[in-house]
Amino acid sequence: MSSNGDNLRSLTFSYENGTAKFTVLDQLALPHETKYVAILNIQDAWDAIRSMRIRGAPLIAIVAVLGLAVDLTSNAATVSELDELDGAGGIEGVKTCVFQKMDYLKTSRPTAVNLFNAMEELKGIVDNVDTVSRDDVVNAIVTHAQYMLERDVSDNKAIGAHGADDLLERHTHPDGVRVVTICNTGSLATAGWGTALGVARELQR
Repeated sequence: MSSNGDNLRSLTFSYENGTAKFTVLDQLALPHETKYVAILNIQDAWDAIRSMRIRGAPLIAIVAVLGLAVDLTSNAATVSELDELDGAGGIEGVKTCVFQKMDYLKTSRPTAVNLFNAMEELKGIVDNVDTVSRDDVVNAIVTHAQYMLERDVSDNKAIGAHGADDLLERHTHPDGVRVVTICNTGSLATAGWGTALGVARELQR
């Protein structure tokens, strides 16, 4: 689950007993309403990205990754399809099905570099894991999706810490440091904390 301190969370995610639960903050409703929308399958993830319910390059990638994890574990139609493919003895069929879902998610924002990179990273995980059954494929994706979620937050905090240290080392004005950021760089553009705005947050600590 994302953790942004006292601020709004861009998303919530949990995975227990083989079932994933995932919601995203509907940024189209802000600032008048704080509303979280459940992501139950890849179509929901696709729609959230396409409609700009969620925004920011890092968050787009994470929503696609977690949306795939939810679809593979908690969408009854997908689970049934994978079971049929696995039962037919076709692990390659399972992989092909998963790869098609990744390709579909890419169409939600064809210009999103982070999204394409995330899908390629997941594809590499599936290609390289020792897969014997559908469970191996699904577990590999869910495990790596959770890792990518945690990595996004830790990367953001590292950006903030290094950026703040660099500014303080190079600027010693008696009135302190003033920071201006451009574009969507706060915690709602990521899984948590923020990129460039994370530097400003770190400077306040």
